[in-house]
Amino acid sequence: MKLYKAYAKVNIFLKITGARSNYHEIISRFMRVGSLYDELSFVSKNRDDAFKIIGEFSCKTEQNTIYKAYIALLDSLDETPAKSLKNLMDKYAVEVKKNIPAFAGLGGGSSDAATFLKMCNEVLDLGLSQNELALIGLKVGADVPFFIYEYDSANVGGIGEVVEEFKEELLDFEIFTPKIEISTPRVYRAYRENFYNPIDGFEVEKLKKTPSLDILKKMSADEANDLFKPALQEYKELKSYYKYGYYFSGSGSSFFRVKERKQ
Repeated sequence: MKLYKAYAKVNIFLKITGARSNYHEIISRFMRVGSLYDELSFVSKNRDDAFKIIGEFSCKTEQNTIYKAYIALLDSLDETPAKSLKNLMDKYAVEVKKNIPAFAGLGGGSSDAATFLKMCNEVLDLGLSQNELALIGLKVGADVPFFIYEYDSANVGGIGEVVEEFKEELLDFEIFTPKIEISTPRVYRAYRENFYNPIDGFEVEKLKKTPSLDILKKMSADEANDLFKPALQEYKELKSYYKYGYYFSGSGSSFFRVKERKQ
């Protein structure tokens, strides 16, 4: 069967704009990493098996974002397409070749979930629009809609549900991921308790209009990402991995910089 690529992303900037109950509202520039992706495909399996994911995952199937995407999609479908989806997953397993590190701030789990939704939509001819898939994906995770839309670069707002394409050249990144399992909720909690300082609407609009390369030239790692300082506070070993000129993606643990072009 066809092979599908689930691309990683980096956060060029990530700023908190406010809070919505237990969630933080953000404005962030997501950019696709063209050189880093997981590979997903449907492969035949024993019909007696339950929903099956083949790949190197440390979590149980029920905790996997792909399984969560399956349940969210199933819940959104009428009886006949839901039956077709169940039949598909009775016959096939989802095989994932993992290349994107977990707990890395690179969106691997969200990208896998988005890619699975698109695979099902295509294989079963469900006819769901990108907007419909994005709403289903949002039930799985805040970053999923970005991967549904397949933009190279986008301004992402709200809790992840607002995705606006930002037209610019895709940058080539060098990425380094320390082997530190970072808890995103823990980092956000530390931000709220010790660093809470949302930016105002004027700053938001300015950031949304600024090309990614200009932002990386003008801002330091902690200026670009509001989660960098709380992550350093909670995971002090991170500091030993930080190098000047690198930026922090999401809640970490990955650092990235733009690759220098050879003359």
